[in-house]
Amino acid sequence: FFTGWGIRTIALGAARYNPMSYHNGSIWPHDNALIALGFARYGHRAAAGRILEAMFAAASYMDLRRLPELYCGFPRRRGRGPTLYPVACSPQAWAAGTPFLLVQATLGLTFDPSRHEVRLENPYVPSFLDHVLLRNVSLCGASADLLIHRDGDAVSVEVIHAEGEIRVSVAYDYSRSALA
Repeated sequence: FFTGWGIRTIALGAARYNPMSYHNGSIWPHDNALIALGFARYGHRAAAGRILEAMFAAASYMDLRRLPELYCGFPRRRGRGPTLYPVACSPQAWAAGTPFLLVQATLGLTFDPSRHEVRLENPYVPSFLDHVLLRNVSLCGASADLLIHRDGDAVSVEVIHAEGEIRVSVAYDYSRSALA
């Protein structure tokens, strides 16, 4: 299903597969974000990061770096961008939310308003990035700027600015399933 640009709606060998079909082999950024969140919830942050990297690369070929509603499901080729779907909407509201959900999935970003806490659980930064900067992460009237660094497979989180009552916690589960 994975093309290098994302995960298709239908696999290459399926009878109905057509990479230029609206639903039978195309790539939908919104669906890929949900798939990444599912991977992350089952402890597969690297798989979620692979989708983030694919969407980031695809967006670099798009007008204004804006992900469209969908694009064709052809395999990725060196030096060429994804094949645009001729009548895909761009901007598209649900596609516009894709980067936020992908960041949430890879960083394990959750919020606990009752504790005024921003939490990163088993954060993962894909190898194509050295760091991620989250500005003005707001919760209950407070906010924080977070700098998440990748050093090899290790990830560190630095609070570079905070205003108001806000806690930032980082949790790691070193069990085998959480790191898969």
